[in-house]
Amino acid sequence: MNSNSKRSSILLAASIVVKNNGVEKLTLEAVAKEAGVSKGGLLHHFPNKEALIKSMVEELTSDFFSNVQERVANASRETGKWGRAFVQAIDDDLKEEQEISTALSAALFTNPDILKKFQDQYSVWQNNIENDGIDPVRSTIVRLAADGLWYSEMFGLGALDKDLRDKVIQELINMTE
Repeated sequence: MNSNSKRSSILLAASIVVKNNGVEKLTLEAVAKEAGVSKGGLLHHFPNKEALIKSMVEELTSDFFSNVQERVANASRETGKWGRAFVQAIDDDLKEEQEISTALSAALFTNPDILKKFQDQYSVWQNNIENDGIDPVRSTIVRLAADGLWYSEMFGLGALDKDLRDKVIQELINMTE
C-alpha cells in the first residue's frame, strides 16, 4: 500500500472512530487500531491528534468544495446555479456518506480554529447564492434548509427516510429555478 492510500485509510479510520464512538473516543491509539497500523505508523503520517483532525477536515471539505465548484462550472442554467450546486453537493454527501460530518464534529469539539477555511468558504458561497439571479431571501432559505437537512442527518435529529429526503432535495432544487 502506498503512502497516500495508507494516509487515506488512516483518515477513514478516524472518521469511523468518531462516527461509531463519538469525538471523545478519538485517540491516536483507537485510530491506529481501526486502521490496522501501529501507532508509530500512524505518527509517521500524523504527528499528533490535531494534525489528524486537521487533515480529516481539509481532505473531506476539499472534496465537498470541489463538488460544488464542479457543479457550478457545469451548470446548464446560470440562474440559481450556486444554490442548486450547494443542494446537490449536500445530497451527494448524504447519499455517499462522505464522513464530512465526523471531521467537522471532531474539529468543532477539539479545535474550532480548524474550521476557519470552511467558514470562509461558506461566506463566499453565501455571497454567491445571494447574487445568483433569484430572490436572495429565497436562495438563502434554500441554503439554510439544505444545511438543516445535512445537520439533522449529521446529528441524527429527526432524520428523514430516503423517499422524503429525495423529495425535499428536489423541492429545494426547484426553488432555485
